[in-house]
Formats: sequence, structure tokens, C-alpha cells
Amino acid sequence: MAAKPAIYMVVLCLALPAAAQEVPTPSASAAVEQADTASGEDADSLWDILAAGGVVGMVILLLSLAAVALVVEHLMTLREAVLMPPGLADDVFQLLSAGKPALAIERCRQQPSFLAFVLDAGLSEVEDGWPAAEKELEDTMADQSARLFRKIEYLSVIGNIAPMLGLLGTVVGMIFAFREVADTQGAARAADLAEGIYLALVTTVEGLIVAIPALAAFAIFRNRVDQLVAEAAYVAQHVFRPLKRREAGPPRSKAPPAPPAAPPAGAR
Repeated sequence: MAAKPAIYMVVLCLALPAAAQEVPTPSASAAVEQADTASGEDADSLWDILAAGGVVGMVILLLSLAAVALVVEHLMTLREAVLMPPGLADDVFQLLSAGKPALAIERCRQQPSFLAFVLDAGLSEVEDGWPAAEKELEDTMADQSARLFRKIEYLSVIGNIAPMLGLLGTVVGMIFAFREVADTQGAARAADLAEGIYLALVTTVEGLIVAIPALAAFAIFRNRVDQLVAEAAYVAQHVFRPLKRREAGPPRSKAPPAPPAAPPAGAR
């Protein structure tokens, strides 16, 4: 009978390692699933922040897309090669030097551009002389440059509207927060006010994020338009040099000074 406790002890010692092996441990696949879930939450956090802005935030997001589209379009069109095509000024200069304004006008209309419109307007007044052509050049240059400035003005509009929309979202969020305080008669907790304050801060940040790059891009494109318009004005003046020379005529040589009159007879 004394041997039975010893047998029980041996059986117990053998059973403990087996029981320990049967304890479930987290598998590698479960760890991978947890990591994927965490990464998915991180990936969705940006969209969650944008969606927290509500309707105002969506409007600001649409403005940001419009600003990006305008910047890309301006980068493609506000270039010297587009506004002043290579070879156009030289061709018009040679045709005007040869006394063929009609062919020069046709050459301008074959390649529509900023410089072509300006030269075409000046060439249409060649028959009336250089003063009329110069006035038409100046008027057309002012009109075309104003058109370019109106084109980039939309970036300035977006840069001014975006922070105002952010301010609107801020006011709406604070209204939500104080409404919660009023509904609870001042017993609202911080968690109850967090949603409205979160909306206010998100819309403010979204408006500033859109406004700052839009205004910076507007300033850059405005300076570029100024530079290109000045270059186009210089090129147009150079193209019409043959017309100015033709009207000025050959340079006149200075007549030699008249000899002094002879003194009257009897004068000393």
C-alpha cells in the first residue's frame, strides 16, 4: 500500500509537461492579423480626420483639388515656349522687312499664341502707319495680359475662401460643443464636448493647408506673367522695327553751316 503514493507522484510528474504543452499560445498568423489590423487603422486615420470636418471639410477638400488642377494647368501653359513660340517673331520680322504684311498676318494666325495675337493686331493697322500700329499693339498687349491675370486669379480666390470656410467650420464646431453644454445644463463632460471641438480644429487646419500653398502659387505665377508680358512687349517692338525705319526714312545729313555774312561796305 505504501507504493501507491509513489506511483501517483510519478504519474503526476509525467502529466504536468504534457498539460503545459497543451496550453494554447498565440500563433504567428494571429500576430500577423493583429499587425494588419493596426496598420489598417493607421491607414484609415487620415481619412477619418478629413471626414471629421463634415460638409465644410468636404468643400475645402474640393477646393484643394481645384487648386491642384489649376497649378498643373498653369505650369503647362504659362511658359515662354507656349506664349512666344520659337521662330514666330523672326518669321514676322523677315516678312515685314520684305514688305509683305499680309503674309505676316497669315503666319501669326497659323500659330495662335499670346505673341501671335499681339502681332496680328499690330499688323492689321500697318496701312495706317506706325502710330496706329503702336497704339493697337499697346491695347492688345494690355487686353491679353489682363486675360492671363484673370486666369491665375482663381488661385487667389481659393486662397482667400479656404480659411474663411475653415473659420466657418470652427464656429459650427463650437456651436455643437456649447449646445451639448446647454442640453446637459452644464453637466457635460469633456468627452461630450470633444466632437464639436474636434470639428472646429479639423476645419481650421484644412482651410490653412489649402490657403497657404494656393496663395504662394498665385504669387509665383503672377511674377511669371509679369516677366513673360514684358518679354513679349520687347519682342513685339523689335518685330516692328522695319516699319518704324521705313516711315522714318533715310537719315538726313546735316547741312554745312552757312558762311558768315560779309560786313557792310565801309565798316571797320
